[in-house]
Amino acid sequence: MTAFSFDAQPTAALFDDQGAIFALGDGGVRFDTGERADAHDGPVLSAAVHPSGEGVVTGGDDGRLVWSRREDAGTLAAAQGAWIDAVATSPASGLIAFSAGRRVTVMDVKDPTFLRTFEHERTVSGLAFDPKGRRLAAATYGGAALWFARIEKQKPTMLKWAGSHTGVTFSPDGNFVVTTMQDAQLHGWRLKDSKDMRMGGYPSKVRAMAFLSKGALLATSGAQGTVLWPFIGSNGPMGKEATEIGYDAGSQVVLVTAALDHAKLAAGLSDGRVWVAEPAAQGLNYIRADRGAPIAALAMSADGTRVAWADEDGEAGVAIL
Repeated sequence: MTAFSFDAQPTAALFDDQGAIFALGDGGVRFDTGERADAHDGPVLSAAVHPSGEGVVTGGDDGRLVWSRREDAGTLAAAQGAWIDAVATSPASGLIAFSAGRRVTVMDVKDPTFLRTFEHERTVSGLAFDPKGRRLAAATYGGAALWFARIEKQKPTMLKWAGSHTGVTFSPDGNFVVTTMQDAQLHGWRLKDSKDMRMGGYPSKVRAMAFLSKGALLATSGAQGTVLWPFIGSNGPMGKEATEIGYDAGSQVVLVTAALDHAKLAAGLSDGRVWVAEPAAQGLNYIRADRGAPIAALAMSADGTRVAWADEDGEAGVAIL
């Protein structure tokens, strides 16, 4: 394992095509090969891998959207007087979306003249593209808004559910949308008929979710173990019970990550430990067994061979599985 120690609290960990990347609370972006970009004046609030697969796109409380690569960094956009709370990218369509307050902006990396803006009634806290990069979901108060990412004038399809929705994802087959909520629960919708899926029972707020096993399972944080929801068949998890792996009464799973095309996931715990597991197998592989500060950032490479983690004290590592 390669170890790192940062002077600021990490806010995100990601893998691009070349390796691990850490975004920091001091506005810096650090690469596992040693390079550093001073991307923002203030904390990095949101991050996503650039659609090209090279480097990371970050939003900060300085209102700037920045593309950081190992050799340089440059500003892509600016939102005057507003924080950039959420960023989403799509390798399939080459689009980048970011939210600043109630406004979502969509850009095309191959066309500097392309720009779309979508207004919402309340602040947008999470963004996600569908698998083809054609539709964009925005998590906000009262549910999620669905937009066609390239169409200029339109009314969104509203997936309604009372409460504050903080994050959002599409299922890999594009048939379902799932949000995390300010309350200790998820909420989901089947898109063909907007049918609701109540996904509750969590002891604490769900901060992270990730699909694995080619979309057959959705792993989530927010409990003493990692909660797994089945997404097999046309009904997804409707009428089915979630399972839990890695239960530990003395800690909570605060972050999860997974490799979509593999049956493998990683969990970061409130006591600083990190484990990797395959749901069908027995036992957990602790890649960080020592207890410490809570895990603040976690990522698994797309091929399922590496995990990057960082805790709230700035201690971090990249482990080869």
